[in-house]
Amino acid sequence: MSDVIAKSTITCPECGYQSTDEMPTNACQWFYDCEGCGAVLKPKPGDCCVYCSYGDVKCPPIQAGRACCG
Repeated sequence: MSDVIAKSTITCPECGYQSTDEMPTNACQWFYDCEGCGAVLKPKPGDCCVYCSYGDVKCPPIQAGRACCG
């Protein structure tokens, strides 16, 4: 099994601002405050967290093939 990537770059769908952050490994992040425009990002329907919806890398549990926050 390959290593889990711990960082993801979130791109705000409202303003395009990007931020690279360390993802939590044991919890989902359901909300994310954009530093660019102040929008509060929430997961898209069917996604477990904001990293799966707006990040360039899926969250650690999904990368590992496990259910996220189920």
